[in-house]
Amino acid sequence: FLIDATTITECLHTFCKSCIVKHFFYSNRCPTCSIIVHQSQPLYNVRPDRQLQDIVFKMVPFLEEREKSQMVNFYKSRGLEVPKPVGISPPGPVVLKRQKKESVPQSLFTIPPELDVSLLLEFVGAEEGINDYKPLERRYVRVSGEATIRHVELFIRRMMALSPTCQVDVVCGDHLLNHYQSLKDIQRSLGDEALQDGLLVLHFGLVLPFEPFNSRGDGATSD
Repeated sequence: FLIDATTITECLHTFCKSCIVKHFFYSNRCPTCSIIVHQSQPLYNVRPDRQLQDIVFKMVPFLEEREKSQMVNFYKSRGLEVPKPVGISPPGPVVLKRQKKESVPQSLFTIPPELDVSLLLEFVGAEEGINDYKPLERRYVRVSGEATIRHVELFIRRMMALSPTCQVDVVCGDHLLNHYQSLKDIQRSLGDEALQDGLLVLHFGLVLPFEPFNSRGDGATSD
């Protein structure tokens, strides 16, 4: 089971924190997809996934209590002070507090403060010739505002099992977005135009990469 779930920001693959830290001692690539996480300091590009860890603890009975007990025993057996907090989420349902005066629903999971942008991903279709992709089942996603359109594209590629030859174009309103743009900047610059019921709405389509034609118009390239 995942313990201290930690996600690589470049490809969104998740591992136990202790496992991925040990892996980065001898490699700077993701163990799952082999993407280069960072040229010299891969730990710069990992983030704790508290929401996923809460899900694991709530689905597996006694796992949270066992991990807490093992951690306490580890430090006590070495005569060390037990760190506080020990990284264990509070039991029971958590009420999410909002600034506006409105009815506040209850949630089973805590929402980390860094997950401050809620996305609605709308699929607008695929260009003719693109087949065998899976439907995007997770249209609603909550992520960090520091995430970029590149991260959104990687998420879409992973969820829809897209071919590397397939290009993903992401649009917000009438604006075609660049890979380097962060979600927070997009939300700030486009304002109400980008939002729908508090969600940042991104439309995306699948297209084939552009191939330049030569002067004869037959697609051949010159030496």
